[in-house]
Amino acid sequence: MFSTRSTLIILLFSLFFWGCNPVTSPAKERAIAEIAGTEKAFAGMAAGKGIEAAFYFFADSMAVIKRGNDSLIRGREGIRNFYSAPVYKTARVTWSPDFIEVSINGDLGYTYGKYEWISTDSSGKQTSSRGIFHTVWKKQSDGSWKYVWD
Repeated sequence: MFSTRSTLIILLFSLFFWGCNPVTSPAKERAIAEIAGTEKAFAGMAAGKGIEAAFYFFADSMAVIKRGNDSLIRGREGIRNFYSAPVYKTARVTWSPDFIEVSINGDLGYTYGKYEWISTDSSGKQTSSRGIFHTVWKKQSDGSWKYVWD
């Protein structure tokens, strides 16, 4: 039969492998679906009402966005001021998350995926840039999701 030592080793390995299994729960799946819906609504508002309105509406009060090489824009008002620049009035942005993950307690999540910015200059010439976005989402007290990092 097994010795106490063998039993202990088997128990430790079992606990290790059990701890490595991803935690999936209905609450986590619901939070992932909520963030997916929020991302879709965010992109839809950017397309319909403009970049400034969307980035303001979906920002947490303490949100931070990184733009340029080392520029951090802090807070909802700072974000609104940044996107109120004339260049963003004629710009369009599209994106869709390729991946969504949520914390175990379901109050933080993150997404990443591809985006495309299309800008039009004063002569009507369009330029396009593509890249990868990463957004961190925080569940609000009212159950909605707002981004804290973009």
